[in-house]
Amino acid sequence: MSKTILYARVSTVDQTLGHQRTQAEAAGFTIDEVVADHGVSGVSTALAERPEGRRLRDMLRRGDTLVVRWVDRLGRNYQDVCDTIREFMRKGVVVRTVINDMTFDGATKDPMQQAVRDALIAFMAATAQAQAEATKEAQRAGIEAARAQEDRYRGRKPSYSRATLRTVSEMLAQGEGASAIAKVSGLTRQTILRIKDDPISAERALAVWGL
Repeated sequence: MSKTILYARVSTVDQTLGHQRTQAEAAGFTIDEVVADHGVSGVSTALAERPEGRRLRDMLRRGDTLVVRWVDRLGRNYQDVCDTIREFMRKGVVVRTVINDMTFDGATKDPMQQAVRDALIAFMAATAQAQAEATKEAQRAGIEAARAQEDRYRGRKPSYSRATLRTVSEMLAQGEGASAIAKVSGLTRQTILRIKDDPISAERALAVWGL
């Protein structure tokens, strides 16, 4: 009997497994089982090198559906993400994302459909890596700015956590509108627009406050 399995990667203390499952269920997925890796970086650690990632690869069977919030939960390295999704498709596993409701299915034999599917996988994998690199640069800039202004007034405390900022940044990268993001994140539309206009300042504000 086929299963629908949610894989969650929780890399920091301000991310929660429950949030990823709630998002999936709100999107209409019925989850049979959850597999999660905690405190694991998607940049430096491939899925096959994670404890629960290895278990996930062993347990998935033909006909199963693997659900992830977005492809960055599988990894933030272009080659790793592409290889992982294609490996699962070869096994007969359907990979679906909560954000944007994307479906990657290896069942199609039509070469044009295969080409479009593979191009989309490559694009999303590249986007995941680009977001990771942009976040790292923004964090570096925020830390440097925080140190330079250590003795100065820190300004208003951000209304968002680092996990919320990450969600907002990812949804902006996927082309979601400010109103839709505000509904998901609980932030105001004005806050979403400020983050969109100046993501480095948004990251810097968290660093200044030690968040």
